[in-house]
Amino acid sequence: MGAEVSDVAVWGYGAAFAAYLLFGLYLLVAARRGLPGSSLLVAIGASAAWALASAFLVLRAGVGLKQLVEVFDVLRGAAWFAFLLILLYPAGGGRLRWPTVVAVLIVGMQLILAIVARFGFSDPGPSATLSLGSFLIGAVFGLVLVEQLFRALPVDSRWGLKPLCLGLAAGYVFELYLFADGVLFGRLDADIWSVRGIAHALVIPLISLSASRNPAWTFRIAMSREVVFHSTALAVSGLYLLLISGAGYYVRYFGGDWGRAMQLALLFAGLLLLVVLLFSGSQRARLRVFINKHLFPYRYDYRKEWLRFTQALSSAGGVMDLGQSVIKALADLVESSGGVLWLADASGRFSMNARLNQSATDGAELDGSPFCRFLGEREWIVNLEEFRSRPAHYAGLVLPRWLSAMPDAWLVIPLKSSDTLIGFVVLNAPRTAFEVNWEVLDLLKTAQRQAASYLERMLAAEALLESRKFDSFNRMSAFVVHDLKNLVAQLSLMLKNAERHKHNPSFQEDMLETVAHVESRMRNLMTQLQEKRSIDPRKRVDLVAVVERVRASKRHQRPPLRLVVEPGEGLEVDAHVQRLERVIGHLVQNALDATPEDGNVSLRLGRRMPGSLELVVEDTGCGMTEEFMREHLFKPFSTSKSTGMGIGVYEAQQYIQELGGRIQIESQSGCGTRATIVLPIADRADEGMSAMPEYITEHHE
Repeated sequence: MGAEVSDVAVWGYGAAFAAYLLFGLYLLVAARRGLPGSSLLVAIGASAAWALASAFLVLRAGVGLKQLVEVFDVLRGAAWFAFLLILLYPAGGGRLRWPTVVAVLIVGMQLILAIVARFGFSDPGPSATLSLGSFLIGAVFGLVLVEQLFRALPVDSRWGLKPLCLGLAAGYVFELYLFADGVLFGRLDADIWSVRGIAHALVIPLISLSASRNPAWTFRIAMSREVVFHSTALAVSGLYLLLISGAGYYVRYFGGDWGRAMQLALLFAGLLLLVVLLFSGSQRARLRVFINKHLFPYRYDYRKEWLRFTQALSSAGGVMDLGQSVIKALADLVESSGGVLWLADASGRFSMNARLNQSATDGAELDGSPFCRFLGEREWIVNLEEFRSRPAHYAGLVLPRWLSAMPDAWLVIPLKSSDTLIGFVVLNAPRTAFEVNWEVLDLLKTAQRQAASYLERMLAAEALLESRKFDSFNRMSAFVVHDLKNLVAQLSLMLKNAERHKHNPSFQEDMLETVAHVESRMRNLMTQLQEKRSIDPRKRVDLVAVVERVRASKRHQRPPLRLVVEPGEGLEVDAHVQRLERVIGHLVQNALDATPEDGNVSLRLGRRMPGSLELVVEDTGCGMTEEFMREHLFKPFSTSKSTGMGIGVYEAQQYIQELGGRIQIESQSGCGTRATIVLPIADRADEGMSAMPEYITEHHE
């Protein structure tokens, strides 16, 4: 045996041993109780032992090792015979007496001849020829068993064992060729024998594929579609490169002076074409469809498809919005390049919401149109190609003109949630020929329900956001109307006093100041309402200046407001100037409205404790009942005044809490009310001050 042949034999049988060993270990880990699986595990183990012994035979030739290899070869054949007979037993109705007897006779004859004869490459003789003949008979018998197994299976069950039958038949054909040549020439051909291990190793993927297709063998084997896809693509690419290399060698050999240049050009063109095909979406789609159709019982790996589908929907918001994500998720299930999504608006009109790899269209449908009624009632996925060839299958379907004019329109998928049609998707034609069968329709129907639920939540969130915007605007409008009421009250009081003091220059000056103040406040309120936000950003506010302005705005009302401010620094808070002034003004106005002209209303400001200040509005008015304070105080639109709106105290509580403070109301019917506001001081450097001034300054109007 030559050195090159020896190297090929060692690597070939070594690779076969590694493949059988790995597959056997996987079967050992994944195996459960079951006779077919156990017999397959024994056959794989015997094949691994035979391959290892054959590799050692090449490295260390010897008579004893040759006979050991022959014995392992016999045991390997016997194990595969047993595996086929076990598979044949239920298919043959339990009548396998003659195949079993023949198998035992063949194995016995091979074993006896292997022990008696010195079977080899250089010692031809009658016993060696008989031994080769026994292996030839074994190969023929193996082909007969494979043929019997395939024919005994029902037509609808052959799919599961087809790879096994194909692989074992190929192995037995190789054996037939090897031993037929050996019987003819009286010895085995060294070249053919050297690649025997590689030939049998190539059969293992087909055996594993059948094992994954037959759970009755009780193996937990799962063939990954991605692995099969990439492996097939790699194998096809390798075969393609071999053909290109062969063609290049032929061109170089017969091309004369141009041979080498033409070979390089051919190789470059071949590689370029391979790269184009590998990165072509349509070619990958064709290969994926072919693999799913011919190598797996179901077209889809449902676990993977569902994880990918939900991941596509949940990751919306990045490059694509939810509408485009829905289109892409549905399109990927059927090898489509994209499509268009229609959603219903509040009026029941379906219009385009999103598109992917499709031109914009102004097509729209009303909820009650025949097309939408068909989708909503039938919930059918409309195959437009099938509709054009067999319109009777879609009885009652009327296609809109805009849909008939859409280029590449293929599938119409309704989106229903809670038994309501919320939209539909029109997908583009697939990248490759794609059969839409019951499995595809069932998956699309399940996927559209999931997509519809996502879209329904999106529409509900948008409606809720719009409702909150209106709610915020209405709440702000109520506050503005409340402020306008107070401003109107100021103007009414001024007009009331104008009859008596219209010729008084001081009153005229006060009147002009009041009108200017009211005009400024109304302008600010309108700006706030238009911009739907607070006019001023929060900043440091001098509370002494705020209460002075409040006192000044109430100077014409009776009883007069008495302002008491404790002297000292640090009476500042972080707030919005106008909102804080409005809140304090509301509390003061409520006190003035509830107090007769001979009563008392006071506003007192000072520090309460380190880090906070206290503002107290106190009156001797009519007060509030315990029931009102318990059930209605701080609730919007609840008031004890006949002309009130019930907004002022509610706004005061909301805003004071927003500033990190608190408000407390103490009242007794017929005795008056005391409102206390506590706010954090803006100047934190003065938090450690605890001493209170021993004197106060009073301001009287």
